[in-house]
Amino acid sequence: MSSSRLLEELTATLGADLVLPGPEVPESYHTDWSGAPPVCPLALVRPRDTQQVSALMRLCSAHRMPVVPQGGRTGLAGGAVPVPGCVVLSLERMQAIEQIDARTAVLQAQAGATLQAVQDAALSVGLQFGVDLGARGSCQIGGNVATNAGGNGVLQFGMLREQVLGLEVVLADGTVLPMLRPMIKNNTGYDLKQFFIGAEGTLGIVTRVLLRLRPRPGARTTALLALPHFDAALDALARLQARFGNGVAAFELMWNDFVQTSLAWQQLQPPFAQPHPLLALVDLDGRDDDSLRAAVEAVLDEALQAGEAVDAVLAQSAAQARSLWKLREAPAEFSTRLHPPINFDVSLPQADIGRFAEVCRAALDARWPGHHTLFFGHIGDSNLHVTTDGASIGHQTELLEELLYELVARYQGSVSAEHGIGLHKKPYLGLSRTPQELATMRAVKQALDPLNLLNPGKIFGL
Repeated sequence: MSSSRLLEELTATLGADLVLPGPEVPESYHTDWSGAPPVCPLALVRPRDTQQVSALMRLCSAHRMPVVPQGGRTGLAGGAVPVPGCVVLSLERMQAIEQIDARTAVLQAQAGATLQAVQDAALSVGLQFGVDLGARGSCQIGGNVATNAGGNGVLQFGMLREQVLGLEVVLADGTVLPMLRPMIKNNTGYDLKQFFIGAEGTLGIVTRVLLRLRPRPGARTTALLALPHFDAALDALARLQARFGNGVAAFELMWNDFVQTSLAWQQLQPPFAQPHPLLALVDLDGRDDDSLRAAVEAVLDEALQAGEAVDAVLAQSAAQARSLWKLREAPAEFSTRLHPPINFDVSLPQADIGRFAEVCRAALDARWPGHHTLFFGHIGDSNLHVTTDGASIGHQTELLEELLYELVARYQGSVSAEHGIGLHKKPYLGLSRTPQELATMRAVKQALDPLNLLNPGKIFGL
């Protein structure tokens, strides 16, 4: 069947207001934040409800037409980039917060609701959502589910997977799976929703999410620790967790190269009189301001006495806390300051992260003297980010990727901690997954999407 016939049927079934043919599709839908080359799709479809998504998939299945789902297009791995001749399915018009129950701490939303909208809805009933990341105002909760998003709250609450109670999903043939059950305990065979979390839209289209919410802390404070070396960072984190348990809400580690770059770019005042090898930005939750502050001051004094920290700053106000967090916000300027930024989002055994960073830096120094590379990450959950200015290595991106990912494999780490595989990390997936695991993944894909219509070519090839 011809593509023009499909467009006619889509328009007749869904309405002309929901279907844009290729020449009319805005360029913003041609790619995502990954910087992958843009591709103009055959059409853009923006349904308003699950039934329209199901109708779209039935038609595309009948016409053997590939479908690429898009959320907020904020991904950095190329997972939302169209393939030639595809239909792009945008969930942006399905943005309702459908229900929220403060007593049971459950929220249901359509997949196109932004993360910020989910967070605000939780706050409106005195609760919080356990996932946060910089693109909160643009990324959509369905896309967060599809990529198993991480961010700043993972140390305290886990990845997005741990926040999902239920999903509604449309399969490649249009079948709707209504898996919106709010029970944490539900051992009735396979937990089907888990297949779609982190699958990057290759197994089904997430249309609704049922999320668990968390109590808001009575108080929160922020501290900045100056650390002499990486092992001291692990010791300090262990000390904080022994005292505050799950009240350690964030432990963000910044190497000095990142700190100095952030200070220069944002014209910030240095937090300490002299530079230090590492700085740890820590958020801590408690019952009330006074008792929390006293407890934090006591633990910081212990860390200083033990040599785990050589200096520390404890925020005296919410404004000062925001000022300390400003130091961590340099990644927001990567796209304009680096030419281009080459971003790595890897996961490593926690005890090996410091050694990995040293070995990685030495290898980069030997290969590209004068390179500009920044190390930072959510070290409490084993996630390290490495970003290199492409111009500082002569734009030899593939050589840099080969070098760094081979080091990740040597340390038995993961080539993707939270950004997913998409297109960018597809060649390196085999460094973190065995042939047997990849074969099983392909078997799942073929069982749920035998025609390979959903986001084809992403994660791995068939």
